[in-house]
Amino acid sequence: MATAKVEIYTKMFCGYCHRAKRLLDAKGVDFIEYDITMDAAKRDEMRERAPAARTVPQIFIDGALVGGSDDLAALERAGKLDALLGL
Repeated sequence: MATAKVEIYTKMFCGYCHRAKRLLDAKGVDFIEYDITMDAAKRDEMRERAPAARTVPQIFIDGALVGGSDDLAALERAGKLDALLGL
């Protein structure tokens, strides 16, 4: 099984972003990080992909919106994250 493509939109000094990245790192998952702190184009891209989202992180697995850090942690607690990640 191939590992999923994981993308995460973040901002500097964001504790929730750090928590989400720490969970992905602990699972040994590579991810693409887009820091939107000073990048208006990436911020606009995030809003196009997740229109209701106004906070970071916003996490996508294989192009599907997972949500934020709490959503990622809930998937882990429910035992569903590994399957999404292809682990």
